[in-house]
Amino acid sequence: MSVEEAKRPQSLTQRLRSLSALDVEVASRAALAMAVPLFVLLALDRLDLAAYASFGAMTALYGRSEPYRLRFRSVSIAATGLVVSVALGTTIAATGAALWVTALALVLVIVCGLVLAAVFGLFPPTPLFFVFGLLVCAAVPTPSGELVLRIGIAVCAALFALAVSMSGWLLRRIAGRRHADWFKTLPRSPRIRWSAAREPQLWLAVAQNVVGALLAGALAMAFGIGHPYWAVVSVIAVIPPPHARHSISRAVHRIVGTAIGVLVTGLLLFPEPPPLVILIAVVFAQFAAEILVARNYGAALVFVTPLALGVAHLASPLPVGTLLVDRLIETALGAAIGLLLVLAARLLPPRILQP
Repeated sequence: MSVEEAKRPQSLTQRLRSLSALDVEVASRAALAMAVPLFVLLALDRLDLAAYASFGAMTALYGRSEPYRLRFRSVSIAATGLVVSVALGTTIAATGAALWVTALALVLVIVCGLVLAAVFGLFPPTPLFFVFGLLVCAAVPTPSGELVLRIGIAVCAALFALAVSMSGWLLRRIAGRRHADWFKTLPRSPRIRWSAAREPQLWLAVAQNVVGALLAGALAMAFGIGHPYWAVVSVIAVIPPPHARHSISRAVHRIVGTAIGVLVTGLLLFPEPPPLVILIAVVFAQFAAEILVARNYGAALVFVTPLALGVAHLASPLPVGTLLVDRLIETALGAAIGLLLVLAARLLPPRILQP
């Protein structure tokens, strides 16, 4: 037997334990938190509200590999940020607020999201999901009479996701020490660092995100491309968080991964499958994206794209071809702007960029 073969898990138990090292526990939580609210909406024939449930469910993406006392803090902060972002966006849609109100809310969410992530050590450390929740909900036509309902769905989904995120605490207590080897170690211990709010790296990231987001949104609207929020989200996804290396590879991964993801989404949506099939695909995509995101960002986006487009299609069905083309063009636009901002940052003094 070769050395490589010896390292491979041989028994089913070994394989299961090996899979736990690939963050299957985290991916399973994220998929479950997404699946239950969406299937409830399917049963109630209200998949037009899928976006609100999905953003609340993203609470489960936070607190990975953290001890449960610290995880509760991280996940609670994330849940609050997601619900507030959804509430802001839904209120903007229900009241028909002017474009400058949306822009102001976008800046507020970017700044608060980055500061909270830096001070409390949140992971993911960017305001990506907060911005996504704000802009999607602001773009969905919302009757004023459903304002509370839609925000309430996000709250319920976030609370369920928080419970799912903390469920491992109970499972570990039930298993006891005899089966402790079945569970992942929880090595991540984020500290509260109030001093992070004064670091130049944080405010560089704030400036890059604000400038890039406003520019991408303005250009997408000027070009008349549908769904301009995808361009904004692409900028946020490309710009590195504070203290991270300013690399162009993330922009390349974003474009290539999204392009392949658009093809995958086309294979899913063009046959016009029933909503149940799309829901199953969305839940699987959530699971796969969480497995891959820490290992290969481009590969994760192959699944993130059908996840985002599948939810969008369920909430507000549009011609599939238009949906896919808009997504691809705006991703390229946002990623290009993000890349330019990353390159521009390299002209700054090294102490500002130092990880």
